Amino acid sequence: MAPHPPITDRPVRIALVGAGNRGLTYAEWIKAHPSAAELVAVADPRPAARAAAGAPLAFDDWRPLVRERVADAVIVATQDRQHVEPVLALAEAGYAVLAEKPLAPTEDEVRQIVEGVEKTGVLFAVCHVMRYTPYTDLVKQVVDSGVLGQLVSIEHLEPVGWWHYAHSYVRGPWRSERESSPMLLAKSCHDLDWISYVMGARIERVASFGGLKHFRPENAPAGSADRCLDCAVEADCPYSALKLYLPTLRDRGAVWPVTHVTESTDLPGLMQALREGPYGVCVYQHDNDVVDHQVLAMELSGQITATFQMVAFTEQTHRQTRIFGSHGWLRGDGERVTVQDFRTGEVTVHELGASGSNAADGHGGGDAGLVEAFVRAVATGDASVVRSGTAVSLGSHLAAFAAERARRSGTVQVVPER
Repeated sequence: MAPHPPITDRPVRIALVGAGNRGLTYAEWIKAHPSAAELVAVADPRPAARAAAGAPLAFDDWRPLVRERVADAVIVATQDRQHVEPVLALAEAGYAVLAEKPLAPTEDEVRQIVEGVEKTGVLFAVCHVMRYTPYTDLVKQVVDSGVLGQLVSIEHLEPVGWWHYAHSYVRGPWRSERESSPMLLAKSCHDLDWISYVMGARIERVASFGGLKHFRPENAPAGSADRCLDCAVEADCPYSALKLYLPTLRDRGAVWPVTHVTESTDLPGLMQALREGPYGVCVYQHDNDVVDHQVLAMELSGQITATFQMVAFTEQTHRQTRIFGSHGWLRGDGERVTVQDFRTGEVTVHELGASGSNAADGHGGGDAGLVEAFVRAVATGDASVVRSGTAVSLGSHLAAFAAERARRSGTVQVVPER
């Protein structure tokens, strides 16, 4: 149900709650498409973040947006543990809502959001950006064409990247389950959602193995210090903060990931942040507790099997996927899709060309595709253009929670339907 009649005479007015990296990414799309959307308000407790968003209305809290509805839609891009209250209140106020993933760090809170939003009847979407990439469209087109025959199995790898893991999941805000959520939920509910989407099947049962193997105090090199700036062996460490952030600032300027480290745009500001803040702490001496490798074995509806592997110790590149069918198989790497038809022996290669594999590069067009679809749905009242609504997003979250129960208990877990 649309929360208001279709908008035909003006751009969709959007408010942003949470002007961090993800929120500002979506805001940039809005600013680049003034005929389609307009950023009218931002809510964030940080003055610099509000200034970066550049909206005419600025608040240090989201509650004024509830007291007076100033927009047609709102994007909630706060941290994982700060979604429930604003999402429910803003939906109740009549806003169409686009919520960052994961919806919440606990199963009860996710259900609370889904049930609450569904009761309001407003348009709602979750930022599962992988559903909206041209690459995904191509994989889905091949799978749905029937060339692979009866779908049998899929294997999917998420290569997080050694430096990305160190930045976001050892030093960054997603390093602690207590402060954010389990790694599988924070980083890879995208992937569970994608597996289910491209295969057209629901994850029904899951087993899982993994843990935090490397980034632990006992693995610190001899002679290392608590901070990279004080470390005698920093030059030989692949996770050196100096190696990660200084070349980025020198070669590309104050862009991600430097913008997560400091609000400063110069070298002295960066060095001060590394001296005093969490991004300069040794990766072996931090307070992180999320897994650095995890494997899932799954059974999907229709007796389809699936494996998923998330691992920190890789280059940061596209997800790698192979899909196996009774009459053909598919291999995809984010830039090309190779298909073999067993009936003819023909091998077809579909080239998409280079595209970004991570958040800094727009998730291969997924960030833009997501916001464009959401804005179009708000403008037209046609919710069908949104691929990541409540039901499907609940499914991927429930699969992630079940996988964590399986990993911790050494059991096979059933994924509930609702």
